[in-house]
Amino acid sequence: MPSALTVRIVNPEGLHARPCHAIVSLALQYDCSLAVQCGDAAADGRSILSLMTLQACQGSELAFTAEGTDAEELLERLRALVAGGF
Repeated sequence: MPSALTVRIVNPEGLHARPCHAIVSLALQYDCSLAVQCGDAAADGRSILSLMTLQACQGSELAFTAEGTDAEELLERLRALVAGGF
C-alpha cells in the first residue's frame, strides 16, 4: 500500500537543480518507488530531469507517494529535507 506526504516548498528559489538532486539522491537510497505531483504535473522522484519539469516555485505544494519496504522512512526524510529548505 502506498504512503503519501504533502509538503509546501519554503525555498525562495523553488525546486531547482540542487533540490532535485537532493531528492533523487535520497530516493535512490531506499528500496521503493517515488512519485511526485505538483498541481497537474507528475514526476518520477528518482529522476532529476523529471523533477525539474514540475517547475515548482516557493509556496507550491508537492505531493509525494512512495511504495515499497522503506516508504515511510523515505517520506519522513523528505519531510525534513523540504522543511530545511533542501
